[in-house]
Amino acid sequence: MSISSAMRAGVSGLLANSSALAALSDNIANVNTTAYKRSQVNFGSIVTSQYLSGAYSAGGVRAVNRQYVSQQGLIQAANSSTDMAISGEGFFVVTQKGADLLPSDARFFTRSGSFTVDSDGYLVNDQGYYLQGWPINSDGTIDRSPADVTRMGPINVRDLGSAVAKTNGIVVAANLNKDQEAGVDPYVVGSMKDYAEDSTIAGARRPDFVIEMSVTDSTGGKRRVEIALAKEPAPAVNTWNAEIYSVPVDDIEGGAAIRNGILVFNQDGTIDMTASTLFDTPLDIGASGSGAPVAWADALGIEGNEVNIDVTNLTNYAAPSAVDFVTPNGASPGSIVGVNVDEKGIISATFDNTEVRTIAQIGIATFPNPDGLLGVSGGAYLPTLMSGDFTIKEPGVLGAGNIAPQALEASTVDLSAEFTGLITTQRAYSASSKIITTADQMLEELLNIKR
Repeated sequence: MSISSAMRAGVSGLLANSSALAALSDNIANVNTTAYKRSQVNFGSIVTSQYLSGAYSAGGVRAVNRQYVSQQGLIQAANSSTDMAISGEGFFVVTQKGADLLPSDARFFTRSGSFTVDSDGYLVNDQGYYLQGWPINSDGTIDRSPADVTRMGPINVRDLGSAVAKTNGIVVAANLNKDQEAGVDPYVVGSMKDYAEDSTIAGARRPDFVIEMSVTDSTGGKRRVEIALAKEPAPAVNTWNAEIYSVPVDDIEGGAAIRNGILVFNQDGTIDMTASTLFDTPLDIGASGSGAPVAWADALGIEGNEVNIDVTNLTNYAAPSAVDFVTPNGASPGSIVGVNVDEKGIISATFDNTEVRTIAQIGIATFPNPDGLLGVSGGAYLPTLMSGDFTIKEPGVLGAGNIAPQALEASTVDLSAEFTGLITTQRAYSASSKIITTADQMLEELLNIKR
């Protein structure tokens, strides 16, 4: 009967507009939720078969929910160094737990990048999801896989211990006085080392100038090393004899000199690296107990150091001998003072000894149809048949978005549009209720015929 179908159409209008109101309510409530993607209820007509000509049977309307997951929100600056947003396509891979993660545990996908370090050292966002990334091996390599999420793991920035980096490079800038008088004592290899050890040793020669350096060993200890220099008399007026030794000398097994050679300068006062023999190759100090010709003392129990010394800034001008600067690299033990993320998703920890250690790289998961994902609480999603299978990529590679460090993605909700939708939904709901009251009045008139 047409009156009954009209009433059912009115009921379907009430239900559909109720769903629309629910979606609008969610959108408005989440206007400030990080990376929230607005939903919208669209309406589709229901058409019933018309068996009788001249009579019409109403079908009504049905509500179809649509998620705009692929819509990009505005990227806004944030204060935390661990906040991040995805500029472009893709999702962070996250889990609901950090420690004891199993391959069978569910992996979720989110764009909510408001990550902080929790009490256990894991990066977790405001919704309680733990960020996953590819660990970076000690040699800098990364074992990536586009489909195997089990190669990713929770990112912990506390279980790193102290950072130690042994010295492998030193830059020296100094002037050696061209007018320096050559020493009275003739130079003999080892004589300046003997003077440093004990000036009373027979044949020990006092150097004309000494450059002190600090070398950090494999345990973070500081080892003092000196370059002792003695000017050659005429005719080699632009030549300085040099010895490198440790202080104390017994830091080197057997008290041996680390190296000896000469520094030759051009007539304009610059160093002639071709003729000089002291730093033609890196200093190679072997590990304790290695038996190398030059090695750290066995009692120290440390690894060896191969040190490149840059002396291209040495000069031989007619001015007093003086050191401008000596800059060794390396770092003694330090604690983490900060965590940073770059555009390629590399997460690194900065230590108070200036050492920087890379920890992991974030992978970006992309889907053929992100609007087909299944939303779950906390702004996360699960794959469905409609979304298709995920592919995990490096940020900025093959269509994956870039990481925006110290930024967050804003909600895609437009309040003006949502409030306008509230008005139209309210009017449509009222109109649908009028259908029901009108059909009810018509039925009442029909029942009154019998009276």
